[in-house]
Amino acid sequence: MSEPLVFRYEVDGENFTSAGQASVMIKKNLRQLGIASEIIRKISIAMYEGEINMVIHANGGVATVMVCEEYVDIVLEDKGPGIKNIEQAMQEGFSTAPDSVRSLGFGAGMGLPNMKRYTDTMKIDTEVGVGTTVTMRVYLDPKAGGVNE
Repeated sequence: MSEPLVFRYEVDGENFTSAGQASVMIKKNLRQLGIASEIIRKISIAMYEGEINMVIHANGGVATVMVCEEYVDIVLEDKGPGIKNIEQAMQEGFSTAPDSVRSLGFGAGMGLPNMKRYTDTMKIDTEVGVGTTVTMRVYLDPKAGGVNE
């Protein structure tokens, strides 16, 4: 595969019931490509957490997945409020989700930590009042490693 396969998904920010559809679709596509189930699981978890974050905090966004020979890149982009303090947001249990979202079982403060945990590299570009882009990479060979390990 010389050129990456690119999948693009719109994440609806108005609907918790549709949150997670992109991660389900990419899981299906990666399975059809013959990617190892362990790698698919990591990508699906990271994407799902990102989708939920986009629904809770940013009124949706776009998820782009690029499947390359050695890795899969996941880029989540939104036009939400941005992240005021990335270091704080990366702490397990820290959440700015409103009580209405928490009452639905979301917003436990594990989204960004889980995204980092299940990917080999993760970079957050954010500007308050403009939006956030999270770029994650998962290597297809688990031995390839990354900076998150």
